[in-house]
Amino acid sequence: MDRLLIRGAVIIDPVNGINERLDMLCENGHIAALAQVLQVEDAQVFDAGGLVCAPGLVDMHVHLRDPGQTYKEDIFSGCRAAAAGGVTSLACMPNTQPVCDTPKVISYINKRAVKAYARVYPVAAITKSLAGKQITDIAALKNAGAVALSDDGYPVASPDIMAQALRLASQLGIKVLAHCEDTALVKGGIINKGKVSQSLGLPGIDRAAEDEATARDIAIAESTGMPVHICHVSTRRSVALIREARQRGVQVTGETAPHYFTLTDEQLKSHDADFRMNPPLRTQDDVNAVIEGLCDGTLSAIATDHAPHSRQDKKDFFSAPNGVIGLETSLAAAITALVNTGNISLERLIMLMSAQPARILGIPAGTLSIGAPADAVIFDQNETWKVSPDELHGKSRNTPYKGMVFKGRVKATVLGGRLIYNNGCFL
Repeated sequence: MDRLLIRGAVIIDPVNGINERLDMLCENGHIAALAQVLQVEDAQVFDAGGLVCAPGLVDMHVHLRDPGQTYKEDIFSGCRAAAAGGVTSLACMPNTQPVCDTPKVISYINKRAVKAYARVYPVAAITKSLAGKQITDIAALKNAGAVALSDDGYPVASPDIMAQALRLASQLGIKVLAHCEDTALVKGGIINKGKVSQSLGLPGIDRAAEDEATARDIAIAESTGMPVHICHVSTRRSVALIREARQRGVQVTGETAPHYFTLTDEQLKSHDADFRMNPPLRTQDDVNAVIEGLCDGTLSAIATDHAPHSRQDKKDFFSAPNGVIGLETSLAAAITALVNTGNISLERLIMLMSAQPARILGIPAGTLSIGAPADAVIFDQNETWKVSPDELHGKSRNTPYKGMVFKGRVKATVLGGRLIYNNGCFL
C-alpha cells in the first residue's frame, strides 16, 4: 500500500478553514486522514515540524514551449521547475509551434506529461493558429482534454468572435482566458509609457492598450451574460474596471503575476531584458493598485505567466522577446511582498495561488480535503534565500529576481501522494 505520513506540519487549507498543527496521511494518491496525532504502520514518514503544508499551488498561466521551442523549455523541464516551486498543477498556454488548436496537439501534451513532475492541463486556442479570424472546434478540443481557451500572446481583435467563444465555452463548462491588449495602441513600445520610457528615449506601451481591451471584454461578458477571465492584470485602471464589473454582478475574474506587485519600470533603467515582459512593468501606483485588488478580492488568482527564453534570446535589450520565468520564485515572492508586509494572510495567499485558480479552471486541486488528490507543498515561511539563476531547475534563466533575497522557501512537494521533491532533490 502506498502511504506517506506528513508529521507535525501546520496544515493550511482555506477551503476547509484549517490552520493548525496536524498529521496528514496520504494513501493511494489521495488524502486519507488529518488528525493531531496519527499512528500509521508501513508508511513513509516526512517530518514537517516547523513547516507549513498547504494544497499544491495551481499556476493557471504557464508557457512550456512544447511543442516547437523546446530549447527554451519542455514539458518535463518546466514541470521540474514547477515542483521546485511547489506547483503541482499548471495550465499551459497554446502559443506553441504548432499552435495548440487541434486535438492532436492536446494529445501530444497529455502523453508527454504522464511522467512529469506536475499535472499539466492544456489550454487550447480560441482561434485557429491564433490568427483571430476563425474560431476553433471548441467541443473537440474540450473532449480532447482542454480545460480552458485562450489566444494568449495575442488579443482576439473581433468582438464577434470573442462573444462566440464566451458562449460556446460556457456551454461546454470551460473558461475563456482573455489576453487584453489593443495592439493599435502599442505602437512599437517595448516598456511602459511614462517617465522612465521618456528618460531612456524608448518607445512606450500606454496603459490604455490594456485598459481599453479589458473594458471591451468585460462589456462582452456583461452583454452575453457569460464568464470571462482576464489574464496578467498590470494597470490600476484594469483593476478598477474588474472591481466595478464584479460589483455589478458581471462574471469576471482576473489574475496578476508576482512581477506586477513586486517590481516597477524603474528596473528597466538597467537595460536588462530580463525585466521585459508583456504587459510591461508599470509604476508604483499600478503596483499599489494590484496589491489592493488582491487584498479586496477584485483579483482572484496569482499566476506566473512563466515565459522561458534562452540567454541568446534575451541578450539584446531592444530586440529581445518579452517574458520572464517565475515557477520557482512565485511563492517566495508573494510571501515576501504580500504576507510579510501584512497586506494579506498566508491563508489568503493560498486561496489566491491554489484554491481559486483551481476553481476557475474547474480542476480537482486546491484543497487537502479527505479524498482529494494528495498534492501538497511543504515550505518554511521564514527561511531566507537568494535567487541564483544557475540554481533554478528549468532550462531558461530569465528571472527578474536574480540576486534578490526572499523569505519563504519550498522544502518539499507531494504529487499524487508521492514525495517528488525534497530539499533540492527530485525523487
